[in-house]
Amino acid sequence: MDFDSLDPIGPEEEPRGLFSSHRLRRGVYLLPSALTVANLLCGYYAVLATLDGRTADFDNAAIAIGIAYIFDSLDGRLARAMRTESAFGREFDSLADIISFGMAPAFLAYAWGVRALAMGGAPEALHLTQLGWLIGFFYLGCCAWRLARFNIQGMAPGNSRYFVGMPTPAAAGLVAAIVHFFQTPVADARISVLWLLLLIALGILMSSTVRYYSFKDIQWTKRRPSLFVILFALLIGAIVKFSGPTLLLLAGTYALHGIVLHTARVVRRHAASHPA
Repeated sequence: MDFDSLDPIGPEEEPRGLFSSHRLRRGVYLLPSALTVANLLCGYYAVLATLDGRTADFDNAAIAIGIAYIFDSLDGRLARAMRTESAFGREFDSLADIISFGMAPAFLAYAWGVRALAMGGAPEALHLTQLGWLIGFFYLGCCAWRLARFNIQGMAPGNSRYFVGMPTPAAAGLVAAIVHFFQTPVADARISVLWLLLLIALGILMSSTVRYYSFKDIQWTKRRPSLFVILFALLIGAIVKFSGPTLLLLAGTYALHGIVLHTARVVRRHAASHPA
């Protein structure tokens, strides 16, 4: 065999291969970041729509928060699937979340559940307005606390299937689902008080140690029974056709399941430590 007849790899070909690999790597990193930017954009739009103060704008703001939830779910999963997780990506995602799931829902909750009542000239509106912005800030502070704690501690110790505390997208999703379902702003002071109590409860759940299922252990690429596919298709159809009640049911069920599991865990521990 005549080795002299083989074409050597020229010096100009090696940089080309390295450059192509570098370009591909940059593209892989940019895709999760682009989804994070989309999440941030949805939160920014939700704040602007809330400021307009019309019923349709409140609904648009709620829908934008829901879309931000989708982008937030995709960017993390995509980064893990492509093995492009980085410290920058985690911090960028948290900064986007504080806008989309902290600031935007707090604005929306105040404008939809308190400000509309104040604009109607109710005698108790002044006190509710002051209480409303204070509780809205409490919700925002708990959201920031939850995100900072997650960046440091991560998932539940010893069990990566669970979050510690209610996830901020889930809390924001419940606020958005209620607004999307009822749409018409609150005009009754008693309902406004209940609405503010709900915000306090969501803030406490976010900063608590109550565990919430993360769904991260579900292998979406694994083969599933045909019944699972049919049920999933029915769920998507229900969200599209009956978005209001379906999303409210999903968000409310997820919010309650953590409380139910935590209560069952406490009862089980008490029974184990105090046998009959």
